[in-house]
Amino acid sequence: MTERVCLITGASRGIGAATARELAGRGYAVVVNHRDSAPAADAVAHDVRAAGGDAEVVQADVTDPGDVTRLVDTAQQRWGRLDVLVHNAMTPFPVTSFADLRWDQLGTKLDQELRAAHLLTHAVLPGMTDRGYGRLVYLSTGLSRRPRTGMIALGVAKAALDSFVRYVAAEVAPHNITANVVAPSTVDDTAVSERLPDELREQLAAATPMRRLARPEDVARTVAHFAGDDAGFTTGSWAPVNGGLIMP
Repeated sequence: MTERVCLITGASRGIGAATARELAGRGYAVVVNHRDSAPAADAVAHDVRAAGGDAEVVQADVTDPGDVTRLVDTAQQRWGRLDVLVHNAMTPFPVTSFADLRWDQLGTKLDQELRAAHLLTHAVLPGMTDRGYGRLVYLSTGLSRRPRTGMIALGVAKAALDSFVRYVAAEVAPHNITANVVAPSTVDDTAVSERLPDELREQLAAATPMRRLARPEDVARTVAHFAGDDAGFTTGSWAPVNGGLIMP
């Protein structure tokens, strides 16, 4: 019998893929969600199964209510429950200064960021509440606390997500459900880091006390901590994964 079932959004590459492999290695069944990258998602699921784990690939846009319902229903129909949500999927955002940032650009990013978090959380909470157990883990960024030129839309949207998670954490805690934020710095081999010039990536690595950028596996291990029982009395936290770049 599978010990726990975890849904990971945006799990076809980067942090999401590393998290799927990490949790599967710890005995979780994993739902590998993607929006439009089926071959990559299938490859992640293949790796999980080849290592003896259990995985299901589900295409879904996490900003679409019908897709989110189908995504969660798939997990519940397959395994009878859903114990962990790892919300990692990234919605698009512009890289621009505030001077050039239009309201529709910022408003769209804010709407999509919180819409996805709201829809997914609403969808998974009833089952978790009924069973008296749940783990909610949301991927944010150090940019929500430490601004960087050009990243205002992402930083502001993730700051709103950070606040959302604290409110959720306070409300669901009596049901033995935790909600925590994992906030990495720039992570190698992700869609965000690939948009940065090599020179900036080198500067960010040099500015980090541990002298490198985060790797997807670094983040995945921290996510796994909050997805498990070792962090069962930790909720509403904001956990940086940045090699000492930000020390809150």
